[in-house]
Amino acid sequence: MSGTSAALTPPADAVAPVRHPDAPAPGELLGAHYEHCFGCGEGQPHGLHLQARAGEGVSVTAEFTVKPAHQGAPGLAHGGVLATALDETLGSLNWLLRTIAVTGRLETDFVRPVPVDTVLHLDARITAVHGRKIYSTATGRIGGPEGPVAVRADALFIEVKVDHFIENGRPAEIRAAMADPDQVKRARAFEVNP
Repeated sequence: MSGTSAALTPPADAVAPVRHPDAPAPGELLGAHYEHCFGCGEGQPHGLHLQARAGEGVSVTAEFTVKPAHQGAPGLAHGGVLATALDETLGSLNWLLRTIAVTGRLETDFVRPVPVDTVLHLDARITAVHGRKIYSTATGRIGGPEGPVAVRADALFIEVKVDHFIENGRPAEIRAAMADPDQVKRARAFEVNP
């Protein structure tokens, strides 16, 4: 993005991201990180139900269909919903590093309107890592991976420990997530948003 702020520009000594050896294989569906997540969870009736797949290197692709419940202006996706789709896709990148991280900053460009019933295809990648900071970028296209660009975003994620969620989340949900016998689901429940 041409108008990226200084906060989203990696410092000169940032390093290239390295995909974790245990990361999902390219093409593998990542699945919901948490059932009640508005972005990817199946337990949200009006959620995005975003489907993300691991890509090559430290990239993911994702898609979601804009439903009538996602409208802002008549017949068009709400900008906040589109920003959520970008944030969810960018957040899923951290699973390729096997890092728990939260959104620190998200800058979004809205290039063109996205009509209801449109499938938005998203492509995201991590560009650099500097200490606990993870820099990434994403593009959303209408109708397919080669379709016209509708939205773009650059983001900064900050690596955190699981204590971040335990200390700040609502206790009932934290207990339920921590009680899941599936170790991967437990870890993924605490991976994306602040």
